[in-house]
Amino acid sequence: MTDSKRRKGLVAASALLGGVLVLTACSGSDDKASGGGSSTQAQADEAAAKKSSQADITITPKDGSSNASINNSAAVTVSKGTLTGVTMTTADGKAVSGALSADKKSWKPSVQLERSTTYKVAAEAKDSAGLVAHENASFTTVSPANSFIGTFTPEDGSTVGVGMPVSINFDKQITNKAAVQKGITVSTTSGQEVACHWFSTQRMDCRPQDYWKENSTVTLKLALDGVEGASGVYGVQQKTVTFHIGRNQVSYVDAKTKEMKVTQDGKTIKTIPISAGSPEHKTYQGVMVMSEKFKETRMNGATVGFTDSDGKGEYDIKDVPHAIRLTSSGTFLHGNYWGAKSVFGSVNTSHGCVGLSDTKGADDTSTPAYWMYTHSIVGDVVVISNTGDKTVAPDNGLNGWNMNWAAWKAGSAV
Repeated sequence: MTDSKRRKGLVAASALLGGVLVLTACSGSDDKASGGGSSTQAQADEAAAKKSSQADITITPKDGSSNASINNSAAVTVSKGTLTGVTMTTADGKAVSGALSADKKSWKPSVQLERSTTYKVAAEAKDSAGLVAHENASFTTVSPANSFIGTFTPEDGSTVGVGMPVSINFDKQITNKAAVQKGITVSTTSGQEVACHWFSTQRMDCRPQDYWKENSTVTLKLALDGVEGASGVYGVQQKTVTFHIGRNQVSYVDAKTKEMKVTQDGKTIKTIPISAGSPEHKTYQGVMVMSEKFKETRMNGATVGFTDSDGKGEYDIKDVPHAIRLTSSGTFLHGNYWGAKSVFGSVNTSHGCVGLSDTKGADDTSTPAYWMYTHSIVGDVVVISNTGDKTVAPDNGLNGWNMNWAAWKAGSAV
């Protein structure tokens, strides 16, 4: 083969290889569409874009977000189109139910999200020409370590006595009290002014100056979602709670006369003989609010510091009837079946509780303790006097009424 022929062969081979490269390149048009010239990637992308949907989908929070809210974060919206499908799942594939708006422009989950959970969202929409658009995102909700919640009393929908405060206990220390308190409102249909008082970095109670008005309704609103309660720690609650105030019942215990007078709307409806704390174990004085009721419960002296030399409780009664808690430290108004009937109304013999005559088993409907138990509701007030002991601390139970109004309001952070 001559050099001339060899050069011609190489040129032909080069042209053939070039043709292979053109055929395998990423291109949106052929030679005819491009007029025989080479199509650039930008031209191809532009041509593809003209055939794309105009629907613009937005998923919040943004893809890759962390510390997302469990209440308000997840949402899908679309402009220049309508949503045709949205799926939301946990990382392990569990579906999350949701609702599409009537105009098909937005979607939200219909349940509260879980903390410290990764969610995946896939959305589809169509524009007016029927062209389809897709969008995907993944985000993680705030973790328990980076969030706080408040456990509140009383319960939603409950009926309580006139002394029941709103008491909120937070599971984290709150250093930004003002921000948290601003996210909490308490109002009443009676129109009474309600003020809140911080007992600590983890407890805030709210009450009016005087007892709630009977037959009123109180509303507690927690708008704490996203509120920074401490550095890097955010609220997650968004809730409204209502409770009803029942009749006005206040009972007055006099340790000197050893009587309890039960009043409703200021009128005495029953007088009951009692036995308060002995001289060695005096009963606290002051205004106390019933916080719990138990038909029967165990009372062990060791749990409140009353022990014998062997370390065991001075008493351990496993079936105390008709017990009503007055303090978190262990003061109760309760039935007593083990004491002589003669002590009630005549001798103070208890370890600090207020005892009423009762029968073992808590089923005797004729006893004073049974009557008191069945005629009381959580939130009723018991005022104890003449015991010779100190006034109960305002934060020992739900007993903030032992603080005057000026001191109470001084404990507000706003």
